[in-house]
Amino acid sequence: MMATVGKNVPNVVFKTRVRDESIEGPNPFRWEDKTTADYFAGKRVVLFSLPGAFTPTCSTYQLPNYEKMFGEFQAEGIDAIYCLSVNDAFVMNKWGESQGVKNVGLIPDGSGEFTRKMGMLVKKDNVGFGMRSWRYATVVDDGEIVGWFEEAGFQDDIESDPYEFSAPEYVLAWIQDNKPFAKEKVA
Repeated sequence: MMATVGKNVPNVVFKTRVRDESIEGPNPFRWEDKTTADYFAGKRVVLFSLPGAFTPTCSTYQLPNYEKMFGEFQAEGIDAIYCLSVNDAFVMNKWGESQGVKNVGLIPDGSGEFTRKMGMLVKKDNVGFGMRSWRYATVVDDGEIVGWFEEAGFQDDIESDPYEFSAPEYVLAWIQDNKPFAKEKVA
């Protein structure tokens, strides 16, 4: 499937780690499977995906700005904002902790299954990453893609790291202009 407006996000199971106070010791977390429905069913959601946790653009601009602007998205009818990356749950949890994330949910797509089914999996061997997500954002209404914001230049081993259309300012402006979420593709 190539993700497009009017289609539903793919059904997958995400392997997450959640804090569990009943577990003693230095690592009080347990595995918990989350499904696509857990994240998207019955909600208006902004999902943004990026090449990797702890990377410069992702850590300096994209995640922090979505975090800061969460209230503005809520005011426009967005129930949740999720950041997805082809990283495992351990990496995503540590990245969220290091960024002080409270508002944006982090989704680990460790095997890249969701990203592949969205048609956004790219090879980034040129920077030592292997298979990762292309940078994009989407507005999802009860599992259906209603707004799509893909960075230009989609290709394997790209030398640049485009960041414009998936920025929170861009996505928020689209939401404000497209109430109640007209179906439109951007970029």
